[in-house]
Amino acid sequence: MIEAAQFVEAARERGFDWYAGVPCSYLTPFINYVLQDPSLHYVSAANEGDAVALIAGVTLGARNGRRGVTMMQNSGLGNAVSPLTSLTWTFKLPQLLIVTWRGQPGVPDEPQHALMGPVTPAMLDTMEIPWETFPTEADAIGPALDRAIAHMDETGRPYALVMQKGSVAPYELKQGAAPLRRTLVEARSTSTGAPQDALPTRHDALQRVIAHTPVESTVVLASTGFCGRELYAIDDRPNQLYMVGSMGCLTPFALGLALTRPDLKVVALDGDGAALMRMGVFATLGAYGPSNLTHVLLDNGAHDSTGGQSTVSPAVSFAGVAAACGYASAVEGDDLSLIDEVLTSAPSEDGTRFVRVSIKRGTPDGLPRPVITPPDVKTRLMRHIGTDQGVR
Repeated sequence: MIEAAQFVEAARERGFDWYAGVPCSYLTPFINYVLQDPSLHYVSAANEGDAVALIAGVTLGARNGRRGVTMMQNSGLGNAVSPLTSLTWTFKLPQLLIVTWRGQPGVPDEPQHALMGPVTPAMLDTMEIPWETFPTEADAIGPALDRAIAHMDETGRPYALVMQKGSVAPYELKQGAAPLRRTLVEARSTSTGAPQDALPTRHDALQRVIAHTPVESTVVLASTGFCGRELYAIDDRPNQLYMVGSMGCLTPFALGLALTRPDLKVVALDGDGAALMRMGVFATLGAYGPSNLTHVLLDNGAHDSTGGQSTVSPAVSFAGVAAACGYASAVEGDDLSLIDEVLTSAPSEDGTRFVRVSIKRGTPDGLPRPVITPPDVKTRLMRHIGTDQGVR
C-alpha cells in the first residue's frame, strides 16, 4: 500500500497536473489529495467518456511538459470506449488512465462487478491500451510512470494502470474545492418561426464563424459529420480541427483545451445529434467552462450525414438547458446575427457562452472529406498554437 502523496508527487515531477474523472471508492485518496492542492487541477466529469475527451483536450493544448490523468472505475470503461477508440487512438492524444479493478477475480465485491471485473483486462487489450497493475510499493511508482510515459511519447496513445483494492492508504478530505456556483441567467430566444426551407444553411453559418475566428488567436473545433467536412471545404485553416467519431465528445474536448490555454479563444462547433448524445456535459461546461470558450450549436433537427433521420431537438430548448446549467449567457434562434453577436461581444468573466442557431437540412453535393489525416490535423494545430508536447 502507498500513500496518495507518493504517487501524485511522483506524477507531478513528470508533468502530470491535470486530472479528470468519475469517483470510485478506490480513487478517493487521490481525488481528495488533488482537490486540496491548489497547484493541481481536478474536473469532475458527468461520465467517464467526457473525462477522457477532456484530458485529450488538455493534451492538445499542453505546454511545458504538462500531462493529464483520467481516473475511473472499470465499470466506466463502457462509457469511455468511444473516445478511447476514435479520439485518443485516432488523433494520437496520449493520457494516463487509472482504472480501478472492481470485481477482480478472487476478490469479493458487489454483484454489478461480477462480469466487468474478469473482462477488464480483455477490454483494455482489445482497445490496444497497454496496462499494468497499479504500483503498491513506493519504489515501484517512478518506474511505472516512466514506462507509461515512454509508451505515450512513442505512440501518442494512452497507457493504463489498473488499481486493485487496498492499493492506496486513505486520505481525508479536510477542505475540498469551493462549490462551483454561478448566478443563473435567463435563456433568450429570438426565433422568427421561419419554415425549415427558409432557414439559413450550414454553409452560411460556418462562413460567419470563420469571419469571427482569426487564425492567430482562435481555435475552432468542429463536430463529427458534415459540420467538420463542410468547414474544411469552405476554408481549411491551421487553427481548425475536424472531429471524426467520438460523437458528443467535442465539447468536453474543447473544455480541456480552453482550460489549459486561457491565452486562446476556443470555439466548439456542435451539432444537435451530438449534443443530445452527451447532454451531461452541459452541466460540466456550466460549472467549469471558462470565458475563453464559446459553444456554438448548429441545429438542423436531423442526423444529416446518415440520411437525414430526425432528431428530437425541435422539442428541446438547448439555450434553456445551458442557462439552467450555469453558462454565462445562452441564446437561441434562427438568425445568423446571433453568431455575430456571441463571437464579437466581449467575453464574460463568469464563464462559457452558448448560442444555438436553427439551420436548414441538407448538404452541398460532392462535399469532400478532409484529405488531411486526423493525426496530421492535430499536429498542425498543436504546432500552430505552440504546443511543445506530443507533436509527432
